[in-house]
Amino acid sequence: MAGERHRIITIANQKGGVGKTTTAINLATALAAIGERVLIIDLDPQGNASTGLGIDRRNRKLSSYDLMVGDHGVSAVTLETAVPNLFIVPSTMDLLGVEMEIAQESDRVFKLRKALSSPEAMAFSYILLDCPPSFNLLTMNAMAAAHSVLVPLQCEFFALEGLSQLLETVSQVRRTVNPRLDIQGIVLTMFDARNNLAQQVVNDVRTHLGEKVYHTLIPRNVRVSEAPSYGKPAILYDLKCAGSQAYLQLASEVIQRERQRLAA
Repeated sequence: MAGERHRIITIANQKGGVGKTTTAINLATALAAIGERVLIIDLDPQGNASTGLGIDRRNRKLSSYDLMVGDHGVSAVTLETAVPNLFIVPSTMDLLGVEMEIAQESDRVFKLRKALSSPEAMAFSYILLDCPPSFNLLTMNAMAAAHSVLVPLQCEFFALEGLSQLLETVSQVRRTVNPRLDIQGIVLTMFDARNNLAQQVVNDVRTHLGEKVYHTLIPRNVRVSEAPSYGKPAILYDLKCAGSQAYLQLASEVIQRERQRLAA
């Protein structure tokens, strides 16, 4: 595969409960369903992406912790999922201690970038990095390793305030450790068409950020919320529900943007 087809996308928002992990799981599944070879790296100690893809905690002998501290390479820590073409580096609670372990090392911000420079990592067309809901050394590693940041944004009153903080963080990372980092796009989540405030948030975000905002709106959807408890992406749990269809549309938009980038 040509190196330019290899894309590392950080999925980040320092605010919790915005649909970040749900977006990571379902976007990855949709990309895998159309034949892309996709890897999720679960960087959240809670391990929700791992659980949501049906990876039992007893089977997580190695994890993203081992990748971060440099004990094992990508192939050793990667597990297959039930979705063809979709793989995961699972998370364990060991990640809680990774900051203290690497804090004194001069390359502490670049641990993940180094791990993902290997040939086995380059064999994936997409690597999605699911970050914890905070800006810490794990998130900093993800942003230092990535080509771009995809931001899930909940359609609620405080959304723009949190977004401005995140955009400033991305600018800071670009200035200091990763000049190539850009905004892949803003995806609006938990949209309720019956709620006037939700529509106002959509309008405000589109006014401020224009083409950076994906056209697809991810709706509030019970089936999407239920899916992780069955260890499945929503797209496998109920393909026809509104949430699954929206994530398929989002994947189409992501790929379209990548084609435009390559053509530019």
